[in-house]
Amino acid sequence: MLKKKSDAVAGRSRLTQALASLSGATMDRRTFLKRSGLTAGGVALAGTLGGGMVRKAEAASPKFGGEIKQVKTICTHCSVGCTVIAEVQNGVWTGQEPGFDSPFNLGSHCAKGAAIRELTHGERRLKYPMKLANGKWERVSWEQAIDEIGDKMLQIREQAGPDSVYWLGSAKHSNEQSYLIRKFAGFWGTNNIDHQARICHSTTVAGVANTWGYGAMTNSYNDMMKSRLLFFIGGNPAEAHPVSLQHILKSKEQNGAPLIVCDPRFTRTAAHADEYVRFRPGSDVGLIWGILWHIFENGWEDKDFIAKRVYGMDMIRAEVAKWDPKETERVTGVPGSQLERVARLMATNKPGTLVWCMGGTQHTNGNNNTRAYCILQLALGNVGVAGGGTNIFRGHDNVQGATDFGVVMDSLPGYYGLAAGSWAHWARVWDVDYNYLLGRFASKDMMEKVGIPVSRWFDGVLEEKGNIDQPDQIKAMVFWGHAPNSQTRLPDMKKAMEKLDLLVVIDPVPTVSAVLHDRKDGCYLLPACTQLETYGSVTASNRSVQWRDKVVDPIFESKTDHEIMYRFAKKFGFDKEMFKHIAVNGNEPSIEDITREWNKGMWTIGYTGQSPERLKMHMANQATFDKVSLRAVGGPADGEFYGLPWPCWGTPEMKHTGSANLYDISLPVAKGGMGFRVNFGLERNGQTLLAENSWPVGSEIEDGYPEFTMAILQKLGWDKDLTAEEMASIQKVGGAKIEAVNWKTDLSGGIQRVVIAHGCAPYGNGKARCEVWNFPDPIPLHREPLYTPRRDLVADYPTYKDRKLHRLPTLFESIQKKDVSKEFPIILTSGRLVEYEGGGDESRSNPWLAELQQDMFVEINPFDANSLGIKDGQMVWVAGPEGGKVRVMAMLTERVGKGVAFMPFHFGGHFQGKDLRAKYPQGADPYVLGESTNTAQTYGYDSVTQMQETKTTLCRIERA
Repeated sequence: MLKKKSDAVAGRSRLTQALASLSGATMDRRTFLKRSGLTAGGVALAGTLGGGMVRKAEAASPKFGGEIKQVKTICTHCSVGCTVIAEVQNGVWTGQEPGFDSPFNLGSHCAKGAAIRELTHGERRLKYPMKLANGKWERVSWEQAIDEIGDKMLQIREQAGPDSVYWLGSAKHSNEQSYLIRKFAGFWGTNNIDHQARICHSTTVAGVANTWGYGAMTNSYNDMMKSRLLFFIGGNPAEAHPVSLQHILKSKEQNGAPLIVCDPRFTRTAAHADEYVRFRPGSDVGLIWGILWHIFENGWEDKDFIAKRVYGMDMIRAEVAKWDPKETERVTGVPGSQLERVARLMATNKPGTLVWCMGGTQHTNGNNNTRAYCILQLALGNVGVAGGGTNIFRGHDNVQGATDFGVVMDSLPGYYGLAAGSWAHWARVWDVDYNYLLGRFASKDMMEKVGIPVSRWFDGVLEEKGNIDQPDQIKAMVFWGHAPNSQTRLPDMKKAMEKLDLLVVIDPVPTVSAVLHDRKDGCYLLPACTQLETYGSVTASNRSVQWRDKVVDPIFESKTDHEIMYRFAKKFGFDKEMFKHIAVNGNEPSIEDITREWNKGMWTIGYTGQSPERLKMHMANQATFDKVSLRAVGGPADGEFYGLPWPCWGTPEMKHTGSANLYDISLPVAKGGMGFRVNFGLERNGQTLLAENSWPVGSEIEDGYPEFTMAILQKLGWDKDLTAEEMASIQKVGGAKIEAVNWKTDLSGGIQRVVIAHGCAPYGNGKARCEVWNFPDPIPLHREPLYTPRRDLVADYPTYKDRKLHRLPTLFESIQKKDVSKEFPIILTSGRLVEYEGGGDESRSNPWLAELQQDMFVEINPFDANSLGIKDGQMVWVAGPEGGKVRVMAMLTERVGKGVAFMPFHFGGHFQGKDLRAKYPQGADPYVLGESTNTAQTYGYDSVTQMQETKTTLCRIERA
């Protein structure tokens, strides 16, 4: 279906032709956007039509004979968690339909979900292991690849230490594989491990967790059907999460809920808005404070909620007082009259939900943005209620789970951190000696030191050895299910790839990692199978855990990620310790055994109650769950929430229901209720950090209380409720200090069981905090982007001082002080398209998706284009101030305002005007190639998490 290519360059998109049959006339993407209000983004059509209008997708393949077997799995694209019913004949996937019983997708698919079958038998797959030798790709066996890679890594480890190998994990891994790779990194002896969440929602996790306890979506897509107002900022679900839009539009229609969309770009989601607010990129905090100014000015805040459940709102009030309508408009460009309208809507339509995505997170100020969003909801009393909360849409299918399971450089599974006590806890779970693990690291200091974030891995290669807080530079890089073109500063990454001693790519497709560099050797491509060729659990954005069944066996010579991990562990000699309690069949570890192992250790966030058996039972009985509340009505899961969303406290035998809405005190803890987490102490500046006159229904302690330890149980006399087995386990953990054992280190689950039986939450009952005193900005502040065109605002709202962060020197002030705005006058931002996902390698290798969008492009406002002499469809150069430039097609559209340009980030395979198609292994090049916007994107990292800044830099656009 792809338009014929000439000279290996894709032709112009056929969207115009495709739409002509629907409209009777041609239309471009801009016209399509205007008309997209007819359906949920134009792609979730099946979810908005009656059942009689939906036709089952039929595979365009010959009949394979034999009985048709139906296999239930989960889509591997975004985090909505749509169910896919695969039809398999004699081991071949021949047809599919969406899961009509799924509470999430309700029988609908987006374009990517409808085309997912192609992932398993796509002809562009990497078919067998390969290595680069003298500039040519050679086929090798798995045994040869593991031996050669392993020997080189062991040599690097001996000469430069374990931190010189970087293990980059993936949001495409299942929960079990995510858990296993973090365990693997620990046994290798490094915290240099990370995954996509660093560059998509790490500022969310940090900001939200430090406001009220857990860094995750508080409610669910489904719960939004109870919302009376929907507020979106920096998110475009119509393209990024299309199926979620059916829940959003249902709330809008049945509840009359106003939809407010704040975005610098008029998106397909904005096309549905009752109030669209266009603001200057990078001014989120100013915008939120401008709204809150009107709320405080009119007394619209929820005073009772604040008094009982919030600490520090008086400090917010003092900061917000500076953001009167005049100052807000000066900084954000939004008139005060519009924000007064927005504030009134939010105050008079409650409960309201607030949604953000990467438009709010990918900033040097990202942690301030996410905390400001939370504070707005706290001021309105919109947290801990059905229809309220902060519904943070995650991008990849298991980016929530991979984060929860510790595929990050600053924590072990379950957000336990890296302190000695955290390692001791997991050593007990793994049944290995703590000193054995310690011996795997370069030192105790390195064992407890936060690693290098993936956003900066290449600086770990290029920076002088003396400037890095680890024994040596990074010498080997493993890209495991991660697309490099999704990261900024690609020219620097190219240099780093070429400097490495070893580069390993493990993926179903080669990714841009195979071609960005000009290496002649020392690069390996290992074919991992897709998640549809294996099984295990995956966590949707709302924290529900779903079980994927395997659709087909791995094709070609691809292998599951957990088998590859086992093979490497065996090569490195720690397989017996690492898999001590995990059965291995041949070379493949048991997924169920891995699940049960993380059940034994993930007490902090309640990943202990979701046994394989309970998860499989939920998947088999999807039809019994209410499609709004997610609670089962009758059936074997009666009373439980779908997917047992964490926290699902205690052991599986406790049968906790899971928690649909976080911080909801209208429910007993045993049924999913809880207050805010006590994680920041008991008192601050003479004020209590415990809840006042507020507690979950049924609590025997009718006030705030700290997190539970054995000492508190003993004081209350509740320790007598522990069984002999539980007490023995606690004594084993605590030794002579049994009173110090707490709810997250008790491996028996007894403390959690007893506490919940008395109606209390294990983590206590505290207040959310508006002041995060351990962050650079305790109260969220607006700070100008590093590359800002508003030089008049830098003195009033400067960035941070340069400092060392996460082992590396990190620049702020030294970049901002250089004024490049005259040479690079246009603000550059980036985002998603509905056709593709992530770095785009898999989806651009799928002919059904690749045909829909064949050109990389830049959106330019007609005013700017006309001033530059640029016409629609012309090729242009987009150049960044650090030397990167891309050659792309111009799209003239008023979707972007004057002085702003937008590019999607899903393209790769071209580099600064050069087509790299010939560098791919033969037959493994994606159908569609294009420049990566991140070649032109610049330096800039969040002050807490090192999230990359992709939503506001500067560029120059000129005709090619």
